[in-house]
Amino acid sequence: MRANQRITELAGLRGVHAAFQWLHLQEQRLLAWQMDMLRIPAPPYKEEQRAAWVRDRFVELGLEQVQIDAEGNVLGELPGKVRNGPITMLSAHLDTIFPDEMLPEPRLEEGRVYAPGAADNVAGLTGLLAVAAAMNAAQLIPGRTILFAANVGEEAEGNLRGMRHLFFRSEYAGRIRSTICLEGAGTENVVVGAIGSRRLQATVTGPGGHSWTEAGAPNPIVVLSKAIAAMERIKLPRQPRTTWNIGRIEGGMSVTSVPERASCLIDLRSVDMDQLISLEVQVHRALEDAVLEANDDAGERRLSLQVTTIGDRPAGALSKEAALLETIQAVDRHLRLRTELRIGSTDANVPLALGREAIAVGAGGIAGGIHTHGEWFDPAGRELALRRILLILLDAAT
Repeated sequence: MRANQRITELAGLRGVHAAFQWLHLQEQRLLAWQMDMLRIPAPPYKEEQRAAWVRDRFVELGLEQVQIDAEGNVLGELPGKVRNGPITMLSAHLDTIFPDEMLPEPRLEEGRVYAPGAADNVAGLTGLLAVAAAMNAAQLIPGRTILFAANVGEEAEGNLRGMRHLFFRSEYAGRIRSTICLEGAGTENVVVGAIGSRRLQATVTGPGGHSWTEAGAPNPIVVLSKAIAAMERIKLPRQPRTTWNIGRIEGGMSVTSVPERASCLIDLRSVDMDQLISLEVQVHRALEDAVLEANDDAGERRLSLQVTTIGDRPAGALSKEAALLETIQAVDRHLRLRTELRIGSTDANVPLALGREAIAVGAGGIAGGIHTHGEWFDPAGRELALRRILLILLDAAT
């Protein structure tokens, strides 16, 4: 049966209509969940409190095999008519970029929620709970089991640790056939390409000394600056898009001392893993050459270089022939939405890099100020996005 026909028949089922009705009537409950979660801190590697709250909701919503796994992911199953074999996963990440002390009381003004993380990714978590609740209320049984996952470690230093655990070490690793990640706000967007990235910390150290008595000693700040200048001369391809950035540089203690160390944070990105690896090699070469040049005339006052990988996200892409892509396009036609295919860096990177079918979609509404203290979320249009997610999920789980 063609995708368009499948979606039309699926949307006409009595149980699906009941789930849609639940979503239509329960926006106030969704807002309450959203406000509750925003009061619970979930910085990278400290998601435990929010995870416990979500676990309790999973139990209330009738999911089975509810657990917090060894990595901290909250998991719950909605059993399908076929319980064994491949499963479909619906996920949303628990963590935000904000530390505990940056968690003001969320406020609701003129229909908008204002709080750090209101959209990224408490909107996604709210969507995850909404779909589970709607399916429970409508007593919908999917064709195959659906795994609901509120995962840890999507943001920056989390390095996709929650997804890596699910796909490499968990009991579900070999069973997840397709993945739908809920990421922030939006209704028509769908991430089908994964931007790969390497995040490096480069540190140059030396003997240091007084700026007068040790004048001429190799200066880590100067050497690191020369390395960065060399990086600026690296020729990047226009396609596939490949970028680099120095996000932070620091070093030294005072104006009257030759610094003992200098370090910088480097962000490398590409949609192509070969290009990403090539760029990383050239960045390493720029750093090493700058230190070697300084050491040629340094005598015993030599510099050393340490480069540490602090982030590593694989690249990948959903095949143009993927069943999941056909499904989402059919759903969008049914709902009269325009499918906006995008690339991004999300939890979907992990399954896409493994050749599994995966997408990341918004959980509805509109948002602004992402990753700032002024982040806000407006739920206008959320119901339509949740209908979209429900139809995609049910078709993927057949």
